[in-house]
Amino acid sequence: MPKISKNSEGVSKKEEILNAAIILFAEQGFSNTSITEVAKATNASTANIFYHFKTKEELFLAALQNVKEGIISHFDEYFKDREFENGLQMMEEIIAYYLYIAGAMEQWFLLLHSHYPYRLALVNEVCREHLEKTYNSLVEIFEKAVVKGKEDGSIADVDSRKTALVIFSMIEGVVRFKIYNLYDSGVLFAELIKSCNKILKYKE
Repeated sequence: MPKISKNSEGVSKKEEILNAAIILFAEQGFSNTSITEVAKATNASTANIFYHFKTKEELFLAALQNVKEGIISHFDEYFKDREFENGLQMMEEIIAYYLYIAGAMEQWFLLLHSHYPYRLALVNEVCREHLEKTYNSLVEIFEKAVVKGKEDGSIADVDSRKTALVIFSMIEGVVRFKIYNLYDSGVLFAELIKSCNKILKYKE
């Protein structure tokens, strides 16, 4: 079983359960993770888990929501009091920081990239909404850089949303290589930035 850190000061039991569930779901998958394991990892009773979450599926959906809020919170803190020379520089820094978070909070991205949430989304509207809101929120971060760049002239007059989606998709591909240990994302970083710059500076 993955090692779960003990409850830290200021973290509620519900938050501790969520943090443990994220790690277990990410590393073992939904089917191979039991409520009993989550209970053992947090020194809680199964009754206490079910007090906060009625079913394992509800716990999983809460874990997804927690991951989304965590990533957005990191970016909010990153952007706080930060100024960018132009939109192109902003995009490069967003890409670098996204890859940094993917490495630092690997379980979050393992959970997002696992097969189960997408299979569940086919039959569960709440899960589908969670995934849509998660990816919309992330794409919007990249879109802000495109909009800024178009305003200051560092980025060509491209479709802001579609361009952000294309670049985000490229970054997600590199993240997938990274979290599954298929390729070192650091080796690809320079080429990734070069490719993104070509997209952002392209003019018909």
